[in-house]
Amino acid sequence: MGNAGRRVKVHYTGTLDDGTVFDSSHQRNQPLGFVCMTGQMISGFDKAVADMEVGETRTIHLTPEEAYGPYIEDGIQRAPLGAIPGTQNLKVGDEVSLQGKDGRPYPAKVAEITDTEIAFDMNHPLAGKNLTFEITLLESEETQTGVHPHHH
Repeated sequence: MGNAGRRVKVHYTGTLDDGTVFDSSHQRNQPLGFVCMTGQMISGFDKAVADMEVGETRTIHLTPEEAYGPYIEDGIQRAPLGAIPGTQNLKVGDEVSLQGKDGRPYPAKVAEITDTEIAFDMNHPLAGKNLTFEITLLESEETQTGVHPHHH
């Protein structure tokens, strides 16, 4: 576990089984920095980077369990149309931000709209999908002692 707890920077490209790129730090032209094995990243990504050498490029294949979890049918939440302000303007497929029970916003997608209700899909867009990442480890350094500021 060479990089666990270390601040790492990686460039990566994530693709789906059909080759669609769903995320790429190259496209943003900005490497991704995170502290390895502290839960900031999906588990399979974290684990792969943990034992990479700086300069190494590795391709990993993750199951949904190692990535964003399985797709949960219970992830669909229905609400009466008009119960949530602003819902009357939504279309199916729109991305919205709903407030969770703990008050934190989390993304959802409009799954269905009937005359009386609206259904939101709370699943992560990548839930239930196998993901492939090509990861290049650019740097790895000791984190500063003790304090881990959270950047959002």
